[in-house]
Amino acid sequence: MSDIMINNMSVNCSKEFDHVDEVMKVLELVFYIPIFVVGLILNIAALAVFCGLLRKKTESAISAIYMINLALMDLVLLLILPFKMHATNHKWPASFHGLCSILEGLYFYGIYGSIYIIMCIAVDRWVAICHPFKSKQLRSPKAAMATCIAVWMLVSASVIPVICNFRKSKSNTFHCFHEFSPEGWKPPIIISVQVFGFIVPALVVVFCSVQIIWTLQQSGQHSPQSRACVKIIYSGLCAFLVPFTPSHLAIFLQFLVHQGAFQDCGTKANLSLFIQIAMCLSNITCCLDAMCYYFIAHEVRNTRHSLRMSILSQRRATNSTSERERGESS
Repeated sequence: MSDIMINNMSVNCSKEFDHVDEVMKVLELVFYIPIFVVGLILNIAALAVFCGLLRKKTESAISAIYMINLALMDLVLLLILPFKMHATNHKWPASFHGLCSILEGLYFYGIYGSIYIIMCIAVDRWVAICHPFKSKQLRSPKAAMATCIAVWMLVSASVIPVICNFRKSKSNTFHCFHEFSPEGWKPPIIISVQVFGFIVPALVVVFCSVQIIWTLQQSGQHSPQSRACVKIIYSGLCAFLVPFTPSHLAIFLQFLVHQGAFQDCGTKANLSLFIQIAMCLSNITCCLDAMCYYFIAHEVRNTRHSLRMSILSQRRATNSTSERERGESS
């Protein structure tokens, strides 16, 4: 499920895994320090900007609510990174097991909370662009707030019970974010993580993005603004798939390792390295979200108005033609 789930599979493979651990001690610093610094600055700035938009008109308030919640989820994830870096290089005393479980829970909370908020943003953009006339009934600040509250509650109900079973208290020192119990790798848990934690949200984001792009192209808009919107939607889609696809492939591969599908020490070590690098890269979403989704909200908000005007113009032209034909026939 991440670099925090890598165990030494057997004593015979200890040398290979020790080498991977030494490599990751360096790579984690290379990845996490820039992600932490840049992500913290960008998300705090995003919070400041979008909190100011809450007092603006309805359309801006809707976008601001989603962006604020996305920034908060990213900040939850970011604030755990220093603990992860420390746990990689130091063992914690047995009395810290409770604290470790809380930190692990918050880490996964931030990951899957971000995934579901991004999915909600994609659905909101799809309604705004593809169904502009229904959006007034479907979209409102209250609806956006209720949706975000539901996401926080859903992630809490899903993550907290599972994380509580990941770690068994022991009397000796331990590496936090490592050495999860076998309970965390049971097939029902991994299937749920893969399907509901990634595959379903990914399909929703892809569907909404494709529909928005198709609608913009079919509307006949070829303005620079419309083209910029299409490019930003592509960027947003990549910002979702690039960090999370390798990491969830890594979850599946690590699950196969725990099921005994791989026995060779070299293969296990290579998979261990891939999993840890993939999970390090997945944290880049904290930086990409703050940049990409701000521009998506800005461009889609502007394009929605012009798209509505284009559709209205087309309908008026069609009605005028129909009336003229009826007049000529009479």
